[in-house]
Amino acid sequence: MTATMASTGTHELGPEQLLDAYRMMRTIRDFEERVHEEFAGGDIPGFVHLYAGEEASATGVCMHLDDRDAIASTHRGHGHCIAKGVDPVPMMAEIYGRATGSCRGKGGSMHIADLSKGMLGANGIVGGGPPLICGRALASKQLGTGGVAVAFFGDGASNQGTTLESLNLATVWNLPAIFVAENNGYAEATSSTWSVATDDIADRAAAFGMPGVIVDGFDFFAVHEAAGEAIARAREGGGPTLIEVKFTRYFGHFEGDQQLYRGDEVANARENLDCLKRFRAKVTGSGQLSAEQLDGVDTEVAALIDRSVAEAKAAPKPEGTELLTDVYVSY
Repeated sequence: MTATMASTGTHELGPEQLLDAYRMMRTIRDFEERVHEEFAGGDIPGFVHLYAGEEASATGVCMHLDDRDAIASTHRGHGHCIAKGVDPVPMMAEIYGRATGSCRGKGGSMHIADLSKGMLGANGIVGGGPPLICGRALASKQLGTGGVAVAFFGDGASNQGTTLESLNLATVWNLPAIFVAENNGYAEATSSTWSVATDDIADRAAAFGMPGVIVDGFDFFAVHEAAGEAIARAREGGGPTLIEVKFTRYFGHFEGDQQLYRGDEVANARENLDCLKRFRAKVTGSGQLSAEQLDGVDTEVAALIDRSVAEAKAAPKPEGTELLTDVYVSY
């Protein structure tokens, strides 16, 4: 049965945790806004797909994860990387194609990975992540680590056979797997109202014998609560969950997308629904954090992003001798 989860408040999180959540969301937002600016300057090779507007999803889920856990991402993976603990400085270098990057400058925006952080990689294959996390979840179950695996995927990938097969397998094997459908309304330029047969992606959970939950992706607290329940149940052997997070991406499918298929929804979301604005209003209204504390985080993050860009631009490109390294595995 599909449930819709609303935010119940901030009482479960202390001031330090709230600051960590805000810092994570602010880091993702500022990172993406800066990549948007830098890409326009022509120094970043390849395509980039930005996560701005979706910060509450990655943050709300990944705050429950630790070193036992792993995530698989999408082509829109910067936010997931940062939320799972990947350092933004080598991430920016990777986007610039520099040797100091997370993948030594050879993966670029769509293939950032850091296995030491349990970040199995951004992925240019639509629906490529769910099978990966089934494997990781199975390993965690067999080894008894208590770890869970999380697949983030979009509304387009919700129609892929790889995703549907993974939902089935996760239930059949009772895996500690969480499937997070990030429904930003569009698969490239195609509205999910045209491409998804059900009103809600989470409705599909019932067909695979797992709980389905719908949450407001602009509300960090709603995502955090839903993810916390699902992850705790998975750790205790209760099996997988499908969580559908609904929100709006602030930029196009890719940088350069003219977005002729959209109206004023982005302007409305930025003004009236934005997860950072809603977070600030809630925690300052409750008295748990002050505006000055949050402003201090803003200043700190801005300096981090400035440093990441400066270091990326100054870093060398990979040497030709690196061309075939990290391509083939020797057993």
